[in-house]
Amino acid sequence: MQRPRGVEVADIFRHHGTEYRQSHRLPLSHLRVMRAVEACRTAELGGHKDKCADCGHIEISYNSCRNRHCPKCQTLRKERWIEDRVEDLLPIEYFHVVFTIPSELNPLAIMNQKVMYNLLLRSASETLIELANNPKHLGARIGFSAILHTWGQNLMDHPHVHCVVTGGGLSSDQTHWVSSRKRFFLPVRVMSSLFRGKFLAFLKEVFESGELIFPGGISHLKNAAEFEIFRRRLYHKKWVVYCKPPFAGVNGVLQYLGRYTHRIAISNNRILSLNDEDVSFRWRDYADGDKHKAMTLKADEFIRRFLLHVLPDRYVRIRHFGLLGNRRRKDNMALCRQLLNVHMTMSKERKEETWQEQLLRICGIDVTSCPVCKKGRMVTVDIVLPSRCNSPPEHNG
Repeated sequence: MQRPRGVEVADIFRHHGTEYRQSHRLPLSHLRVMRAVEACRTAELGGHKDKCADCGHIEISYNSCRNRHCPKCQTLRKERWIEDRVEDLLPIEYFHVVFTIPSELNPLAIMNQKVMYNLLLRSASETLIELANNPKHLGARIGFSAILHTWGQNLMDHPHVHCVVTGGGLSSDQTHWVSSRKRFFLPVRVMSSLFRGKFLAFLKEVFESGELIFPGGISHLKNAAEFEIFRRRLYHKKWVVYCKPPFAGVNGVLQYLGRYTHRIAISNNRILSLNDEDVSFRWRDYADGDKHKAMTLKADEFIRRFLLHVLPDRYVRIRHFGLLGNRRRKDNMALCRQLLNVHMTMSKERKEETWQEQLLRICGIDVTSCPVCKKGRMVTVDIVLPSRCNSPPEHNG
């Protein structure tokens, strides 16, 4: 099945968003995301008119919404972020570790996103740091970046954290580099057990401090006895933690970061079709040998699932820990390179660039080249005001 050209999340919102907003009571953050995605790269946001200096061809380019949940606004942001991380990479093995909470916690997480996502990130980071510091395992201070994802391939809620972890770290006295065993980081069962214990202990703390809310179908968990029964049952559930083999060198790490850091719940290229009732999209069924399949949902159900993954305002989903913690990252990396005997030339300060220059340097896309004659340069000749500025004023009365 081929995806029809031009079908995007924005089209789904434009066709079905009004009805969905009218029939659902949505938080302001969800309304903002829907409006941003609908307006992205349209006349509503304004733009600029470019003209080819040679053939006279004219094109109008509209502005992006820059919303972090928009499928069309992540490429340049992602590439800039990766550029900033290059200087933090060392010529060592890096491991990919994933922490997932049991599905029984998903309803609680949806209703308490900020609290529960913080618990997930905290539990995962403390597990890695504690085990790596333990002389029985590594006995070193590691560094890693943690990336929160909240979705599965079917767009349902599936909170988990991807971690890119150094295969070794600084000794406790900071006099030498301690490498992990070849192609092995830490025991998965030990990580899973410690992660479970930390998360459930923190969960008890936030319940007792009154930070959780229990609307609708989880209202029975307001009762302390019911909550404790629920929490204790989770000790007997499977807590999935897995560690993949090390990446294929630094380039492998960069490719991974490019795929995961600024990913959203679904990209436009996975959408297969849209009609008056349904949305079809491509997904990978991990439970069936990673087979690619097509899934069809009612439009309102597709929108509901998409909005499950709108993060709280200003919530930071990419965090750095240990050696890569922001406060002393540069000093830590300099010491690591010294102990690893790695010589790195100082990078020059970046000059101020236009977004067109950044796009050409980072992505190799030259938007100033005329798409018609292929020779002339496109020059901005006019600014296109947002369409709302051109609308007649509304009358009250």
